Amino acid sequence: MRHDPDRGVKGFLLVSTCLLLVFFCLSSAANTVNAQQLAYVTHVGDDVVSVINTDTNTVVTTIRVGTNPAGLAITPDGTRVYVTNQVDHTVSVIDTATNTVIATITVGSDRTGGFPQDVAITPDGTRAYTANVSGFSSSVIDTSTNTVIATIPLGIRPFVIAITPDGTRAYVGGREAFAVINTATNTAITIPLPGALFGGVAIAPDGTRVYMTERNSNSVFVIDTTTNTVIAAIPVGLSPLGVAITPDGTRAYVTNPEDHTISVISTATNSVIATIPTSFMPVYLAITSDGTRAYVTSEHEFDSEVIVIDTATNSIITTIPVIRFAFRIAIRPGPRSPQTKEECKNGGWRNFGPPAGPFKNQGQCVSFVERRSAARD
Repeated sequence: MRHDPDRGVKGFLLVSTCLLLVFFCLSSAANTVNAQQLAYVTHVGDDVVSVINTDTNTVVTTIRVGTNPAGLAITPDGTRVYVTNQVDHTVSVIDTATNTVIATITVGSDRTGGFPQDVAITPDGTRAYTANVSGFSSSVIDTSTNTVIATIPLGIRPFVIAITPDGTRAYVGGREAFAVINTATNTAITIPLPGALFGGVAIAPDGTRVYMTERNSNSVFVIDTTTNTVIAAIPVGLSPLGVAITPDGTRAYVTNPEDHTISVISTATNSVIATIPTSFMPVYLAITSDGTRAYVTSEHEFDSEVIVIDTATNSIITTIPVIRFAFRIAIRPGPRSPQTKEECKNGGWRNFGPPAGPFKNQGQCVSFVERRSAARD
């Protein structure tokens, strides 16, 4: 069956791909949260988010959110998860220290334009941008107050959204077009692409390329961020949906639900270099911060599992049983220290937890880098 976002609010985009949804996520006690890399998974049919401990590859808890949760994004410092609830027209905010919902933000309604399908967070963690399917818009959330501060008309029915590494633009995929948001002015331009239906989006770490899965042509479109033009269409499997790029930017992983495969793309050549068969239908995926593993939600009738892939060998190393209707997945950043002073700038100091941080300001982050550099010398 085809993934068709226009099948109505209750069928929404994800269910039409045969409940492609898979779920996975992780979460644990506050005293261990900084020591683990956790994965969070939305379950559209059961109105919960699952939390997976990626050290043990086990589900450690589930968190009840709103009705039909779909998209989710984690703040760079790993302290909050923002989850879109389609039917409620809300966004739930999860505290990762306690794995509880601490705020619920209304982003619209059927009449005023809601049904948020996806969400992305700026690199400095100060704002979250939603993709509102029925509103043809994006809501801008101030993460310090958890309030909507702007609503941006997009001119398209948006399904997926991602923000460039420098935080200056957001790319939104939809039907028949994609949109580019200027995050400084919160205005958007729309680039028509007749016949296109975008299901997933990821941006290269250097910000020069955007990879969007195009379901109708069974391909991945590569967009040049300088010109906002499509510079390549990479043939993959049937009805591609999710896409994620390794932290080093060398490979993109793409889920193909209808032929039960995952395509591995070399970003240097924009060609498929490996195809990984799966038993269930792969839906969406995320890659660990060290790039060694990919976690893929997958669905078969009313059973779901999360597939764990070793990216060195492109082989499946284990599967994690989860509750039904698993959909999107995001991985909480693991502990990391700043390597250069540049990483401390533009709010980057907020991204570092133990053992290096958390830092109170940019100066503390810079001092840490200087002390470590002096110790090495």
